[in-house]
Amino acid sequence: MPFDTQPTLIGDRLQLRPLCAEDRATLFKVASDPFIWEQHPVTNRHEQSVFSAFFHDSLNSGGALVAVDRKTGSVIGSSRYHGYNEVISEIEIGWTFLARSYWGGLYNGEMKRLMLQHAFRFVESVVLLVGPENQRSQRSVEKIGGVLDGGRSDASGLESYLYRIKASDYVT
Repeated sequence: MPFDTQPTLIGDRLQLRPLCAEDRATLFKVASDPFIWEQHPVTNRHEQSVFSAFFHDSLNSGGALVAVDRKTGSVIGSSRYHGYNEVISEIEIGWTFLARSYWGGLYNGEMKRLMLQHAFRFVESVVLLVGPENQRSQRSVEKIGGVLDGGRSDASGLESYLYRIKASDYVT
């Protein structure tokens, strides 16, 4: 069975569904908060033109998901699958961001749990690349079981910390 990189995943708090062109304005409202990007390698992603390039890339990636709060129906962020490698049984999860009002672990934890459970139906290992300055994301990845496993250049060529979660070690 091929890896479905844009599934619809439903949890207690969130629904993750494929990103579509109609999500642009709503998702930009979330992304326009400069604080979200403060520790990110692209600190100006809150600007319309920079976000537009990010959104276009996300839409064309074939792996982007939008996060919807099930209680309110509001779009609250996004994430994506990238770089599925059947030979080494690995996929990356990344490009995740959430509205600040959803920070604190519950929503990110559920988003990643849903994405990991789906991924582990197809692969033995999930990697997450985090910028060296992004301590918030490093802590978030460690909370969900990510183990620092060296470094790797991300899709834009920037050196990042590589965190790995193996299916054999994953506990829900």
